[in-house]
Amino acid sequence: MSTRQKALQAAAELLGTQGLRALTHTRVDEAAGIPRGSTSNYFRTRAALLTGVVDWIAEQDLAELGAPPSPPADVGEFVALLVQGVEHITTASRTRTIARYVLFLEGTHNEDVRRPLLAGRVRFRAFVETAMARLGAPDPAAAATAITAVGEGMILHRLAVDPEADVLAAIDAVVRAFVPRRRGRARS
Repeated sequence: MSTRQKALQAAAELLGTQGLRALTHTRVDEAAGIPRGSTSNYFRTRAALLTGVVDWIAEQDLAELGAPPSPPADVGEFVALLVQGVEHITTASRTRTIARYVLFLEGTHNEDVRRPLLAGRVRFRAFVETAMARLGAPDPAAAATAITAVGEGMILHRLAVDPEADVLAAIDAVVRAFVPRRRGRARS
């Protein structure tokens, strides 16, 4: 792993375990076990470091998830996919997810941080909207808004309140609320 990558990984770890105030060039150097001044060689300002971490988190997420699957045509499969995603990012990728939330809060007043974070969210929302259209939702855009809101709420709840909270019931309910019942067939 390159020195730059070590610095970015350590920066994300600091954000996810100690919060925004912990993010200094010196602390990143120490956490990464790299020579003092290395982080500032790559990221001259704190703003540059924040932008670098946002990009690094997005790269890690994409590498971990791979190419998005094609949206399932079965309600149960789609619900299972969403539940698996929420459970994964609140367990195996918990620290990185907390770092992302710290950055989202920073992005409320820092457009350079907010812009790339929202780009990832837009891609996911489009995937959900496509899936809901495929499942026959009369208003796939409204469905995608509701599903992403419930998913984000469950993520925050698992991170801040109850790490073991059941995700399935909430996601299943919101997805099924937007999928029309088909006469003569039980929904999956």
